[in-house]
Amino acid sequence: MKTRVLILLSLLCSLSLSAQIRLEGYRQADVNPELLAGRWKARWISMPGEPANVYGVYHMRKTFDLVEVPSRFIVHATADNRYKLYVNGQFVSLGPSRGDIYNWNFETVDLAPYLKKGKNVLAAVVWNYAEQKPVAQISFNQTGFLLQGNTDAEAVVNTGDSWLCMKNEAYAPWHKPVLGYYVAGPGELLAAAKYPWGWEQPGYDDSRWQKARSGIKGGAKGSRDYPGRLLVPCPIPPMDMQPERFEAVRIAEGVKAPAGFLKSKTSLTVPANSKVRLLLDNGKLTTGYLSLLFSKGKEAEIAIGYAEGLYEGEEKSTTKSYSLPEKGNRDEVKGKRLIGYEDKVIADGGEGRNFTTLWWRTWRYVDLTISTASEPLVLEDVYGTFSAYPFRREIAFSAPGHEDLNKMLDIGWRTARLCANETYMDCPYYEQLQYFGDTRIQAMITLYNTHDAYMVKNAIEQGRQSIVADGITMSRYPSSLHQFISSFSLWWICMGHDYWMYRGDETYMKTLLPAYRGVLSWYEQWLKPDHSLGYVPHWFFADWSAGFESGEPVREKEGNSSFQDLMYILTLESAAEMERAFGIPSMADHYTEIASAIRATIRSKYWDEAHGLFADTYDHRSFSQHVNSLAILAGIVTGDEAVAVMKRTLSDTSLIQATIYFRYYVHQALKAAGMGDQLLDNLQIWRDQMALGLTTWAEMPEPTRSDCHAWGASPNIEFFRILLGIDSKAPGFKEVRIAPSLGDLKEVSGTMPHPAGSVTAAYKIGKDGKLTARLVLPSGTTGVFVWNGKEYKLKSGEQVLTVE
Repeated sequence: MKTRVLILLSLLCSLSLSAQIRLEGYRQADVNPELLAGRWKARWISMPGEPANVYGVYHMRKTFDLVEVPSRFIVHATADNRYKLYVNGQFVSLGPSRGDIYNWNFETVDLAPYLKKGKNVLAAVVWNYAEQKPVAQISFNQTGFLLQGNTDAEAVVNTGDSWLCMKNEAYAPWHKPVLGYYVAGPGELLAAAKYPWGWEQPGYDDSRWQKARSGIKGGAKGSRDYPGRLLVPCPIPPMDMQPERFEAVRIAEGVKAPAGFLKSKTSLTVPANSKVRLLLDNGKLTTGYLSLLFSKGKEAEIAIGYAEGLYEGEEKSTTKSYSLPEKGNRDEVKGKRLIGYEDKVIADGGEGRNFTTLWWRTWRYVDLTISTASEPLVLEDVYGTFSAYPFRREIAFSAPGHEDLNKMLDIGWRTARLCANETYMDCPYYEQLQYFGDTRIQAMITLYNTHDAYMVKNAIEQGRQSIVADGITMSRYPSSLHQFISSFSLWWICMGHDYWMYRGDETYMKTLLPAYRGVLSWYEQWLKPDHSLGYVPHWFFADWSAGFESGEPVREKEGNSSFQDLMYILTLESAAEMERAFGIPSMADHYTEIASAIRATIRSKYWDEAHGLFADTYDHRSFSQHVNSLAILAGIVTGDEAVAVMKRTLSDTSLIQATIYFRYYVHQALKAAGMGDQLLDNLQIWRDQMALGLTTWAEMPEPTRSDCHAWGASPNIEFFRILLGIDSKAPGFKEVRIAPSLGDLKEVSGTMPHPAGSVTAAYKIGKDGKLTARLVLPSGTTGVFVWNGKEYKLKSGEQVLTVE
């Protein structure tokens, strides 16, 4: 009892020392420190006479004069829900990056390159989806826009009643049925006749616009007694915005597409009083903003449907609570149908119209259905602007004669990119929500393929921001609709441990320890006297496997779940390592004590001698690949016994099988059992999806809802961590362990990022069976090379080893 009291006192004392108000902004160096300490001079502005929280699209303008063009003109912009900002007609910024009202991001932008001597115009479009907003969108439930000059030199553009505004009556929400769980927001219905074309241009006449309604001043997080959105500098960079052209017209009904259409700006005329259909194929899945340029065609209706793939056949049951038809080969379109969300435009007969969506869309296929009235419509251009988090791929990989492996990496990288915008996302089409079970794998892909740390830290931090009074994280965040997947709170802690091992950053990681203690304390209340967890509440998601109802592992009424117990052990031991390294050693001892007590009972509760496997529950009524993989990862079995368990786990088809998501842990168990050489023999799930023409990895086997789920892109980790064998041996990757598992490959090489540079490993097995390894470690980094049970010391720089 005395020990527990001392631990509690130590924990309480550590809270004030470990508090984290916010992450450092991506452009922190450009932010005036005074703006991070209190209230701003700029005020939130909105449309006069408009209710605080209704669906609406609004335009706001500020005209100002400059005697000279400054070398720098820094401003900070944000809005609720969203904004796009233009300077003298040029697009310069969008946001705010998704967060919550206690961490409301603002973007920092230098307007100087867009300014001119004399008259200048700032123009913003601001929209509020209100009750129809995406679930990933949190709102203060008040429409608003805020722009603050960085210093007195830029104060002339501060938002207040000197800004003008108008409501755009052209917009309305537009809904079409989407199969499966969809929460990514409405489509757009735009009546071109009501649109204020040219509103962002300097020459636009805004004399009839109203003065903006001026509200509360902006206030930084930490401001004394501030009742509004708590402003923080955006911790991530702006999204990529790159032009992207469609590859082909796959179906043309009622009109013939001219040569060059889609490839460049080439007009297509739709005759009067006609109905045509154009099915456009991007060639691969993408995310971004679709633009449609058109003229004339008064009262013509243009429906724009978006799909990842086209559907065929009848509905079939899936492991979820809804049914889906199959999509079949994604390259095939004949006889299939597009079911998905849609935008719609009603033309006004004007010239040079440009419809670009407010929010980005996801598509491989875009279906244009155009119905004209008494005037022909001229479709001048259709194109996309690719938008995603600005990851830069920093790997190289070569396996001569095995080009399919590079194709897997390409598909995985595209999947990872499309599932990352302002946060990591489970899927870009249906939800756009950051689930922490998915995100652990996505963060590891980032760490193994890029030098980027912003996105990983942002995800970790948003996990902390989601924690409720009980002590656990939400399953997903940011989210305006609470949901708890209790298992994901544990994977969130493990994600932090991953970040520590591969990037270090102990100063930041130390601030997270109180949050980790809260999660583990919540779990400890469910610990039974027999050292097993009771029935952990909420949704204990494991995998979308056949045999797991609602994705949960098989459990008994009292809990008695090896999946729960093993996952808890792994998390306790990860937390103990961090506590011992930079936290409270007595907490580490406490976690280790619990983990050891549970570990000591695993075999007696769950081992089934007849099967030679661990059962899912005390009553041994079911067995799964999941549990046996976790048992190996937790070290419950080691050596030859681990090999035997792993072999049965892979070969016994009566076990509940892991789908593409949990294969991440199956492959890690394969490595832990010393069977990494079989990695390439266990990629059939990915080969099956490639055979279906998928350009990103699907959520689950056919029939699947989402065609893009980055939880399936784990080969982008394991080709480097298992195949090439490059792994962290010490926190911060300060030491490298290279233990290749080449399988049948005789030649393979690769390079991956490291905090100090990059690591290269190139292998070639000669006719004599000897391995020649060329290894390059970054400056200041040491490590070991492991081959056939022998270890060889490595130093920084290049070295060549020939080993048997």
